[in-house]
Amino acid sequence: MKIAILSRNKTLYSTRRLVEAAEQRGHRVQVVDVLRCYMNITSHRPTIHYRGETLSDFDAVIPRIGASVTFYGTAVVRQFEMMNVFSLNESVAITRSRDKLRSLQLLARKGIGLPVTGFAHNPDDIDDLINTVGGTPLVIKLLEGTQGIGVVLAETKKAAESVIQAFMGLKANIMVQEFIKEAGGSDLRCFVVGGRVVATMKRQGPEGEFRSNLHRGGSATLVRLTPEERSTAVRAAKIMGLNVCGVDLLRSNHGPVVMEVNSSPGLEGIEKASGKNVADLIVQYIEKRLEELGDSKGRSRTRGRG
Repeated sequence: MKIAILSRNKTLYSTRRLVEAAEQRGHRVQVVDVLRCYMNITSHRPTIHYRGETLSDFDAVIPRIGASVTFYGTAVVRQFEMMNVFSLNESVAITRSRDKLRSLQLLARKGIGLPVTGFAHNPDDIDDLINTVGGTPLVIKLLEGTQGIGVVLAETKKAAESVIQAFMGLKANIMVQEFIKEAGGSDLRCFVVGGRVVATMKRQGPEGEFRSNLHRGGSATLVRLTPEERSTAVRAAKIMGLNVCGVDLLRSNHGPVVMEVNSSPGLEGIEKASGKNVADLIVQYIEKRLEELGDSKGRSRTRGRG
């Protein structure tokens, strides 16, 4: 099997592990910088070119697309899909997951537990928006933020008003969420592959930090999920139409709530905390899916709606 890994940096831990796992299972692998790809979009013979050569004969593609290049990256994935190449996560599902507001609306429609979330455009609605999510303390999030960047905890109403007004003044899209105090600055990362949770970890923010992202100095430890938490993670992945993803949960007083569904979750933290060879499980899943699909391997079957 010949696999393309769409990654801008072949030295990243996740990219290296996927290459190692695929090669150990006897597959050929090429790491492709998605921004160096260019496309010939035609009805009968769509092609992708890379550094002066035509990319061809790939059986599968693993998208590792950063949030900042989502638009171009998903265009490249779509082109692979047009060429009947199986994509680990489909382009539509990746785009859906990258829109934080849209993804929450899709999850809410299916009854998934979520923090109370508000969204508004006009500064005149700020006061009612704050009351809608239960008042302060509350969390304000940039819709385009990643890795905990652009996430602010406002502990007083005055602080919340000031931050929201500042973001709105910059024409930034934000959402406001209730603060789950009982989570204690921690969350659960559930790594889902092929409709089942294969590894989990608890991420704990450093002292005085409410964000638990490992990029913000958080730590990761092994954790056991409850049946409800496991079911929530699997359902969230299915609703988003993602074969592989990281589902981030908080333990609230009213059960697990989903914070985010990540279509390109990192492998380093989860492999070290869980002791699982997640990269190998991903490659095994690709092998299984290609065997099931047979000659129709590349046909896009986007699941879910929206």
